[in-house]
Amino acid sequence: MTAAMSESDMPDWEKRFRAPRVSLPDWAEDAPHRSLFVSNATGTYELYAWDRASGEQRQATNRPNGTTDGLLSPDGAWIWWFDDKDGDEFGVWRRQPFGGGADEEATPGLEPSYPSGLALGRDGRTAVVGRSTDDEGTTIYLAEEGKAPREIYRHAESAGVGDLSHDGSLIAIEHTEHGDAMHSALRVLRPDATQVAELDDTKGGTEELGLEVLGFAPVDGDPRLLIGHQRRGRWEPLVWDVVTGEQTDLTLDLPGDVSAEWYPDGSALLIAHSDKARSELFRYDLATHELTSIPTPAGSVSGATARPDGTVEYLWSSAAEPPVVRSTTGEVVLDPPGMKCPPSVPVSDTWVEGPGGRIHALIQKPAGAQGPLPTVFDLHGGPTWHDSDSFAAGPAAWVDHGYAVVRINYRGSTGYGRAWTDALKHRVGLIELEDVAAVRDWAIASGLADPDRLILTGGSWGGYLTLLGVGTQPDSWAVGIAVVPVADYVTAYHDEMESLKAMDRTLLGGTPEEVPDRFAASSPLTYVDDVKAPVYISAGVNDPRCPIRQIDNYVARLAARSAPHEVYRYDAGHGSLVVDERIKQLRLEMEFAETHLTPTATAPTD
Repeated sequence: MTAAMSESDMPDWEKRFRAPRVSLPDWAEDAPHRSLFVSNATGTYELYAWDRASGEQRQATNRPNGTTDGLLSPDGAWIWWFDDKDGDEFGVWRRQPFGGGADEEATPGLEPSYPSGLALGRDGRTAVVGRSTDDEGTTIYLAEEGKAPREIYRHAESAGVGDLSHDGSLIAIEHTEHGDAMHSALRVLRPDATQVAELDDTKGGTEELGLEVLGFAPVDGDPRLLIGHQRRGRWEPLVWDVVTGEQTDLTLDLPGDVSAEWYPDGSALLIAHSDKARSELFRYDLATHELTSIPTPAGSVSGATARPDGTVEYLWSSAAEPPVVRSTTGEVVLDPPGMKCPPSVPVSDTWVEGPGGRIHALIQKPAGAQGPLPTVFDLHGGPTWHDSDSFAAGPAAWVDHGYAVVRINYRGSTGYGRAWTDALKHRVGLIELEDVAAVRDWAIASGLADPDRLILTGGSWGGYLTLLGVGTQPDSWAVGIAVVPVADYVTAYHDEMESLKAMDRTLLGGTPEEVPDRFAASSPLTYVDDVKAPVYISAGVNDPRCPIRQIDNYVARLAARSAPHEVYRYDAGHGSLVVDERIKQLRLEMEFAETHLTPTATAPTD
């Protein structure tokens, strides 16, 4: 906040960024009064320790570019956090005492790497650490205090730590040794690296099915592992006894994707159900098979946890209402002091017939506004993600300035079944944009959107689709605003982190050298000379996911033909954790849009 601007003078869109936010608190299994959460209270997202018994909250990390990757040890004694350089995601784990004190390297002997999962033992002395590098692929180590870390897994393909059993005798990992980075198999190891069990749903059938680790039962000596599977065309949980091999399927009469976690005594599961961009919670009793609804407001639950006393805490929001951490007791769990986040407007739903089936889109527009309106098509990242009826400060800001906002769960999005998610293979980017074009046509025909004032925007994969869209659909868009995008797919592949290389090989069917035509067809750089719309690009100079060199290649081609464009580079990685920086970036995006659209929307003010 500038010294000249008081809270009363600040526009609502800026307040939404500056208002204190908190994440769902993590809590220590054997010391449940000790919690860890993320907050932007200082203007930068950092980790905070919270002693519920005393009420004391303490900022645990303090770095110029923020910190969000952290974990509380089960005994509550240590806060582990990942230390990279300015957002490059390449670094080491450090830890500090829960009550405060000096940070120390948590796993001496392990060189810096990209993280590939972490599981901490209840003894406070053991950790299972996943690492990936360009040279080694994925390695997983057992790190015990006072001993040199010991390698227990290595493979060139991507993998990650799933969980460590309650008594530390079993280690679950997710791996993609079969070469399909979108569909993991599971392996369970002993600490001495001997294999206990393997489960691979990619074998023996024509369908590509994935598995995921949801967690070991929280009981000593209990070999039950809760996992997610896709055997009925969507994500569902089952319980796998990794010693006997018995699988207990949970046939739940719920239409969308279902995930789960254990209640602390292992007798029940906390069920998270997501369908049509909304979510809800249930309790599933493993003995009686009874499914009981846990009342939550209409909207989205972005995280939930069952406490030892049987209550459930969850982070909830809707497009209109800001996020809040609630409890089934009816209380607000964390209510940070400071200015309150202003609400926005609710979303409405539309379903549009597209070339691959019905497409779900979420629409926001200024209250009482009549179309046709200048309209922002805001494409989500991932691609394996989806937009939901949840609060987002960026779209709310566009609505404040007179725009309609359309968010599209195109093919490749999660939450609509496995076939929808997996549909984008080989014609990457082009398939998603077919769905975007169908929704664009609906928005114009319905009278919502002004065809001459359409903005295509998005971050990460959404930024990639923006650049690909303004090149392959040059007459459809008045402005393109791409945030941390893929711009030159071949160069991006060679420069990005190893796990993303594996994903690209899965999506496109090989490397740029093996399938050059597919990479060319899906690369925004291929179509850069066809771009007509003014293009704005923002990029983190330390980004390992959408590296800066490939963006520079694209920008050089725009500049060579004097195409209207602006580029904003900032000193961070794949997005910023600094509130002032986020506000600055959105202000620049809206100013760029206002400059290049016919005057109707309200420009942001200082």
